This record gives sequence, C-alpha cells and structure tokens, in this order.
Amino acid sequence: METKENLKILRIFISSTDKFKFRPLYEVIVYAAKRYKLAGATVFQGMMGYGGDSPVYVRSSWEIIERRPLIIEIIDEETKLNEFMGILKTYFEKSKNECIVTMEDVKVVYYKIK
Repeated sequence: METKENLKILRIFISSTDKFKFRPLYEVIVYAAKRYKLAGATVFQGMMGYGGDSPVYVRSSWEIIERRPLIIEIIDEETKLNEFMGILKTYFEKSKNECIVTMEDVKVVYYKIK
C-alpha cells in the first residue's frame, strides 16, 4: 500500500469473551482481514468499558474468565473495507454478541514494509 491520504480506519468494538464457532471472535476477524489482503489490523485490549445493554466491565481478582473490552482497528481503502464489512456482518449476525463498528478517515503519512 502506498502512502495515501484517502484511507479509512474500521474500528470494531467487541468483548474478549466473544466467540464465533468456538473461536475467539477477534482472531476470526484478524485472520479474515489477512485473507482478504487488507493493509493491517491490530487488536487493543481495554482496561474498562461497557456496551449498550451490558454492565461496566472492570478487572476483578475473583473472576475465572477475564472479560475485557477489545477494539480491532483495520486500515485500508474505503471500498475494500466496505466489502469486508459485508463479510463481518455475517459473523455478527451468526453470533449472539454485541458489537459496534465505526469507520473514519485516516491519513497515512508513512508506511514501510519489507
């Protein structure tokens, strides 16, 4: 990908415990982004957060499974991200998990690969 000004960032807000066919949803999304040759994806783990109908999630020392808010960011051209969003919608519709997806403009000022 060349350095471009007209790119978008797709931001996906999910939980660390969300699954798709017994696999972590964040892994499914990142591997799918790689398969569809999107420029890059990163998963960030939050310390605290909440969703529309969920309680506030914060680290508890007594929890067996640590539930954390996650944000997946994927950068590429808008047309590629819109096509990928069609694939993601099938994942979200088949799962019972909550999610929020946003898309914003991003200006890539430097991009170096091998």
